[in-house]
Amino acid sequence: MFPVRAAGGGTATYARSHHDYPAADIFAPCGSEVVAVTNGVVQELSRTDNWNSKVNSGDTRGGLFVSLVGADGVRYYGSHMREVDPSIEPGTAVRSGQRLGAVGDTGDAKGVGCHLHFGLSAPCGPADWQRRRGEVWPQKYLDSWRAGGTMAPASEITARRC
Repeated sequence: MFPVRAAGGGTATYARSHHDYPAADIFAPCGSEVVAVTNGVVQELSRTDNWNSKVNSGDTRGGLFVSLVGADGVRYYGSHMREVDPSIEPGTAVRSGQRLGAVGDTGDAKGVGCHLHFGLSAPCGPADWQRRRGEVWPQKYLDSWRAGGTMAPASEITARRC
């Protein structure tokens, strides 16, 4: 399932590339729903924005985030969220389409515009921020899900080792 339900009849857009590693920034109106892409279990989350521009530490750049390990063995990561749904915690089982939070501009997204940083990776960690932010390009999967397709990243991810 596409990870963002745009608020107010708006649309969610993303580029074909990302700056220096495989990921996608999905721009949508602030407060748009972030939803679970697939069934799985919440691996980790942050409800606190600890990013500081003077330090600019990689492990806090995402601000508020949710990391979900899907039943397919893929880790789905979304960050820069405005809020993380209070009903979820690490270990919570979620269903495809379930609300995880809202699109925002926390972490180093302040001033960039509301968006969801979306990454796919092997389910290592938790706390392995360099991997969880994205290991494979998600755009072809996002294209499929937006069109109602079911293209799955499992074979591309399971080939990776922790």
